[in-house]
Amino acid sequence: MTDIRAMTRNAICEEILWKSSPGLIPYPVALSFMEGRAQAIHQGTAEPLVWLVEHPPVFTAGTSAKDADLYNPHGYPTYSAGRGGQWTYHGPGQRLGYVMMNLTKPNGTVQSRDLRAFVAGLEGWMTDALARLGVTAFTREGRIGVWTIDPLTGQEAKIGALGIRVSRWVSWHGVSINVSPDLTDFDGIVPCGIREFGVTSLQRFDSSLTMADLDNALAAAWPERFGSIPRAA
Repeated sequence: MTDIRAMTRNAICEEILWKSSPGLIPYPVALSFMEGRAQAIHQGTAEPLVWLVEHPPVFTAGTSAKDADLYNPHGYPTYSAGRGGQWTYHGPGQRLGYVMMNLTKPNGTVQSRDLRAFVAGLEGWMTDALARLGVTAFTREGRIGVWTIDPLTGQEAKIGALGIRVSRWVSWHGVSINVSPDLTDFDGIVPCGIREFGVTSLQRFDSSLTMADLDNALAAAWPERFGSIPRAA
């Protein structure tokens, strides 16, 4: 991780625990951990945490998922995620950033108890991190997540997804950004219920970019949006 302390401003006075887990973390393990951590944060017995992981191939259903949007030709496991949104694919080469944070107080640009601002903050965090890697990304009205112009097709494509759950004003779940996944695996669903746009990845822009590069960019971009400095858990 880069030295985030070098970016400290007077307005940034807190730290947030930051954990990156190697290997592929089974999705049910992540769900169980997040649920327990969110409850502990609410009870005041654990600190907020950003957790960076990868999963084995899996399709997860949000609360708005439709059965007709799941094809799953490879028979990957499917799980009800309990978050907002529709069907999402997770797999090797995709970075998940799970954000477990107390939303009863302000967090940088995000005011207390403001879910719209929290979602905007997460989207801005992704676009800021991608910009540090030379990728211009953006949001679109009516389309959740982060988009860019695919360098191979010249068309808009999704590079980052978002799905959150908030329990007693503590967030869990979070964001995903495609670094080097097998993009054909996304053909097993209609991603986030949007049929007319494809998906893309960082390696389509620069094949030398790695998961570590993205992790460093995410850590560097975090303070400007959420007002806290990443500290290794």
